Amino acid sequence: MSNALQIDVTAEAPAVAGRQPRLWTALTASTSGMVGLTLALIMLAIIVLGPLLAPYPPTKIGLGLPNDAPSWAHLFGTDELGRDIFSRFLSGGGSVLLVPLLAVTLATLVGGGLGVLGGYSYAQPRLGWLDQLISGIFNLALGLPPLLLALVLIAGFGTSRPTMVLAVALIFAPRTGRIVRGATQSVVTSDYVTAAQARGETLLYILTRELLPNIATTVIAEFALRMTWAVIFVAALSFLGLGAQPPSSDWGLMVAQARSFITVSPLAVLAPATGIAMLSVSLNLIAEALSQHLDPASRRRGATL
Repeated sequence: MSNALQIDVTAEAPAVAGRQPRLWTALTASTSGMVGLTLALIMLAIIVLGPLLAPYPPTKIGLGLPNDAPSWAHLFGTDELGRDIFSRFLSGGGSVLLVPLLAVTLATLVGGGLGVLGGYSYAQPRLGWLDQLISGIFNLALGLPPLLLALVLIAGFGTSRPTMVLAVALIFAPRTGRIVRGATQSVVTSDYVTAAQARGETLLYILTRELLPNIATTVIAEFALRMTWAVIFVAALSFLGLGAQPPSSDWGLMVAQARSFITVSPLAVLAPATGIAMLSVSLNLIAEALSQHLDPASRRRGATL
């Protein structure tokens, strides 16, 4: 019996190894993936290099007349305080990307980790109670309105970046966990998992070495999709005054501050709004390309969650 199980494990290994390199191919071979990658690289260059290329300090007031029209001195014009809009745009994308990235990473580690554990426990008679407990936690968290949860945390701990990261992570963790749990359930009964159990492997080994590599594509696609929503959610919080605070050049806050002057200084609104949109679209296209890479059975299972 042990020899037969060992053969099954060896047979599964090439299939797993063969699937992983195609992730990059899935992005470069599809139109949505190529467009998404191109836009993402452009936005990443703006966010990373923008503060270094900004011609003026983003918070310095009185650089020009209030709501001045675009000129060679101020390519996008000035805002209501005479600050250079182009400099503020180049310097304001960091928080729009950094906070969602940290939050979704934390949500994936916590929610995804619980999801893998719950999906594995689902197929184990003696651990069925653990899956029920994890599922109950997910269902309870999913029943809380996302904006209300964010408001409670921000009211209690302020509008700092760590609070924003924690709030967004708590909102997305149960959603990511549900998806990962469903993906784990689809592979937990495979022969290589049974073989690992028969060899006496530890729970941590089975979760990290047998299950995670076989649901990696689903996890990555889910990560990219959550990033799209997190970027929009964080920008919306800043727009509502619950995130970045003045005099920050955060794109969401820029839109909120300049919306009253959109008729006299439209670029003060259009520039940061376009940056948020382009970043969200690029991430969404990447997530779409990765989702198309999943086999049809995985897509059907994911759709039922």
